[in-house]
Amino acid sequence: MSALAHRSFSKMNGIGNEIVVLDLRARPVAVSAADARAIASEVPYDQLMVLQPPRTQGTEAFVRIYNNDGSESAACGNGMRCVARQVFAESASDALTFETKAGLLNCWRGASPELYTVDMGPPKLGWKDIPLAEEFRDTRSIELQIGPIDAPVLHTPSVVSMGNPHAIFWVDDVNAHDLARFGPLLENHPIFPERANITLAQIVDRDHIVIRTWERGVGLTKACGSAACATAVAAARLRRTNRTVHITLPGGELGIEWRERDDHVLMTGPAAFEFEGRLDPALFAAASS
Repeated sequence: MSALAHRSFSKMNGIGNEIVVLDLRARPVAVSAADARAIASEVPYDQLMVLQPPRTQGTEAFVRIYNNDGSESAACGNGMRCVARQVFAESASDALTFETKAGLLNCWRGASPELYTVDMGPPKLGWKDIPLAEEFRDTRSIELQIGPIDAPVLHTPSVVSMGNPHAIFWVDDVNAHDLARFGPLLENHPIFPERANITLAQIVDRDHIVIRTWERGVGLTKACGSAACATAVAAARLRRTNRTVHITLPGGELGIEWRERDDHVLMTGPAAFEFEGRLDPALFAAASS
């Protein structure tokens, strides 16, 4: 029988981003891509946040992040807020630190109940760090388009890494484009050797951006916290917005600050608990057969 059988999990969401939190700190076990896909078949999610025992002193856990196709991601802002909510429930502290493949992430209780802030760290802006398959000296705008050469539907995105690669296409109306059609093509474009999250971004004013995202390994999603962070950074780099903005996503609102003094990106938003459950042993029998 799988060591994951009967393990308890929490189903949560961050402004519509469907999250499953699996806390394995007390009884750690490895989680494979097949396990992650099996769990998604029982409890549909965008990201699975697996808490393993801490590897670094002063942290609460090492968090591994899986997309629903079984692939791993180094960052998930909405998922980290859900993790923070769960761990804050057992802690008297107002600040916690977690480790992910993207590095150490600090989290704080927000100014009101249900609000949490995650320090997503500094963005990566160099073409090798994002990464891209070829050199672009200025990643504020790269040569990439969908549609006819003389009348492209989408073109010249900004690219940023927030621990995962993002391409942001600037549009007048995020709902005027068939993101479900173009998203898979762009996610898997050869320019992105690790695939990419694809975002349509509409500047409302210097303090407000509206976005929709096709998430790498997930598809269309109601919310993507790292995409909101990447978009805020990209817009500020182009001097189209201030460094503190609020971002409207299909699932709700996030506050993003690209802090000037240390280059870190802070994301503030809600995290909602839905229900608890236990993993069915039959899931893993099917996954291993």
